[in-house]
Amino acid sequence: ILLLNTNKTKELIVDFRKKNSHIHSPIYINRRMVERITSFKFLGIHLSEDLSWQINTTSLIKKAHQHLFFLRLLRKNHLSSAILINFYRCTVESILTSCISVWYGNCTIKEKKALQRVVKTAQRIIGIPLPAIVDIQRKRCLRKAHSIVKDPFHPAHKLFTLLPSGRRFRCLQSKTSRLGNSF
Repeated sequence: ILLLNTNKTKELIVDFRKKNSHIHSPIYINRRMVERITSFKFLGIHLSEDLSWQINTTSLIKKAHQHLFFLRLLRKNHLSSAILINFYRCTVESILTSCISVWYGNCTIKEKKALQRVVKTAQRIIGIPLPAIVDIQRKRCLRKAHSIVKDPFHPAHKLFTLLPSGRRFRCLQSKTSRLGNSF
């Protein structure tokens, strides 16, 4: 028997209709109202009701800054740049780029600059050029697209259709910039 714990059950509504005349009625489970929230952390990503990534990027930047302190300590103790780069990639970069192919395309310019600022700070600490966040995101998206194209059983395989020339893929048609930026 599956029983839902209403204390742990939350409701997040994503509604982009122009008219706000439609009011969402609350959900009740066992005569208890389910709590309605505006943002939720799921698998390490903060989702918000307006599908903006401000909460997510703010928390990632805050976490990355905490690890930059340890990078400074390693630099202060005169460790080699190879060790510093290894520490940066394992901690700071992995924090900043977790699920980056999901959220980075729809970040605002301000959020992208804030993320890149963390990389520049780490670059100054280490003293060696580091890859930009946008390059990492582009590389990961291309790698994912190649794996989807190679796997005919992937659910998204049909989204990648070749043009008649056979060299390039057809662009997805989108009516909104939110969908267009997602790919």
